[in-house]
Amino acid sequence: MTNDCNPAKRIPAADVRQLCGGVSDMTLWRWLHHDDLNFPRPIYIGRRRYWREADVIAWLEAQEVAA
Repeated sequence: MTNDCNPAKRIPAADVRQLCGGVSDMTLWRWLHHDDLNFPRPIYIGRRRYWREADVIAWLEAQEVAA
C-alpha cells in the first residue's frame, strides 16, 4: 500500500469497511472498542462517522508490519 492520499480527506464508514477488506460494521465497532488495536477514532458529523483516510491507511500498514 502507498500512503499518497490526501491527509485531510475524510471517508465515511462504508469506505473504511471497503478499505479494510470488506469488513462488516460490527467488525468496525469491535475494533473501535478494543483498546489494544488502536484503531483510528472517527469524527461525527451529525450521526455519521468519518475517518481521516490517511489514519486508516497508516493503521492498516502497521497491522501488516505486526503480522
